[in-house]
Amino acid sequence: MPIIVNLDVMMAKRKISSNDLAERVGITPANLSVLKTGKAKAVRFSTLDKICEALDCQPGDILEWRLPEEDD
Repeated sequence: MPIIVNLDVMMAKRKISSNDLAERVGITPANLSVLKTGKAKAVRFSTLDKICEALDCQPGDILEWRLPEEDD
């Protein structure tokens, strides 16, 4: 999928643990892990809003779109 999730990068920059962020956002650590690994199929805007608030960042700091690589 061409959407890259850089949540772990922002968490490291803000020096916040997964458990602390999950608590601040109001989601389970397991669901946060799914987001961090890029395995989530969707994310609610309300969740993205809370993540951005907790990390003091913009959605573009967490989500990135890249052109899909072609198989040769």
